[in-house]
Amino acid sequence: MESTMRSLISDQNKYKESFLMYIDRSTEHQCMQHFIDTKLPDIISSIRNGKTTIDVLSLGSGTGEMDLHILSKLQDTFPGHPINNYVVEPSQEHILMYKENASKALNIDNVTFTWHQKTTREIEQEIKEKNKFKKYDFIHMIQMLYYVKDVPATIEFFHRCLAPDGKLLIIVLSRNSGWINAYDKYGSQLPRNDLPINICSGEITDVLDSLQVKYENWDIESKLDITECFIEGNRNGQLLLDMLTETCDFNNTASTDLKALVLKHLETTEYSVKIEGKILLNTNLSVIVVDGQYTQR
Repeated sequence: MESTMRSLISDQNKYKESFLMYIDRSTEHQCMQHFIDTKLPDIISSIRNGKTTIDVLSLGSGTGEMDLHILSKLQDTFPGHPINNYVVEPSQEHILMYKENASKALNIDNVTFTWHQKTTREIEQEIKEKNKFKKYDFIHMIQMLYYVKDVPATIEFFHRCLAPDGKLLIIVLSRNSGWINAYDKYGSQLPRNDLPINICSGEITDVLDSLQVKYENWDIESKLDITECFIEGNRNGQLLLDMLTETCDFNNTASTDLKALVLKHLETTEYSVKIEGKILLNTNLSVIVVDGQYTQR
């Protein structure tokens, strides 16, 4: 019998619902904010290099929570200096939510926003066609490389858009993440698409090594509360499973055997811990910061 499973990305409403549930049950945003608070000021301290204005390119910005946190740190680091923030986000709904979040944000008085409702690929094509390679002081790709078709080409292109003293910030799942390991193990039985949705830090550093660019890499700990995934009929748990398997309605379309295997893998002590009755899955992240400079060729 032919499988009825389909990719979660094929249903944008379901994807949004599953993603929001993931964010609600995850420590991901808190972990990224902690990194931005404690590490980013030192990382960006040299990007201005005498310039009066700082140009930032935000790729796949979503609803802007992380962008705004980064912009606040930039303004703290370079008080009084204007910041131009170029936002690239394909979802009109997300851009509207970003604008609303920006209107309420504190400590971004010197920031000017330019909005581009486009995919990363579309903005890349536009730059190539106009042959205007603007140089940015800071570019970030936060949890978005899963949704580009050619990761090496995307990284190489936007690295070319960095100013010599600029920095490119990439955040993806770590190689040791339980989520990545589950997808690697059972991905062949899940619906496929042409996006690298199981890409992780190892593939990114391989690309950077091949490009011979300078970078630093930090792993940051993140957990996802998957307790509800093990409660029969629990809708929150079903949404989390949809996100973890990148499958629309996984609970009702996957075979009984596949569901059992995935759940068993997710709760194994190699990838999860049980604390006070909760099952917390390792969803560790890698933060990779790339210099505008190349290594010695």
